[in-house]
Amino acid sequence: MTLRCSAIVLVLTLAMATAQTNSASKDSSVYAELSKAPAKAVARRNPLEADPEAVAAGGKLFAQHCAECHGDTADGGKKGPSLRAAEVQQATPGSLFWLLTNGVVRRGMPVWSKLPEPQRWQLVSYIKSLTPASQSEPSAERPPHP
Repeated sequence: MTLRCSAIVLVLTLAMATAQTNSASKDSSVYAELSKAPAKAVARRNPLEADPEAVAAGGKLFAQHCAECHGDTADGGKKGPSLRAAEVQQATPGSLFWLLTNGVVRRGMPVWSKLPEPQRWQLVSYIKSLTPASQSEPSAERPPHP
């Protein structure tokens, strides 16, 4: 009986570990398109990165074009992933611009190449200004500061 219970526990543990691994790879695959940007695109700098008005303008554009899928606060929605995720926040401005320009049609991300280039850079400025997810939520596991 003990051997049988141990086997069941082992099977359940393996099933849970596999489910977690599959879930994690599914979540990160949403951001995999960022790594497909060509080197030339990755290296592009945001010409508006020093423009303080670019973030505000990008926020307005985000509300008009992106919030429906990515959520009002860019934390993700029914259709689009969080833009506060580390994968997005650590991406280069050029990679984000490339993704905005080309979209990911098979995942529902539209092509924004018809949006004027300065507006796409404003969106990049806004996205890069977002507080990363790990910093926006205080950790419950962290001990209190003495």
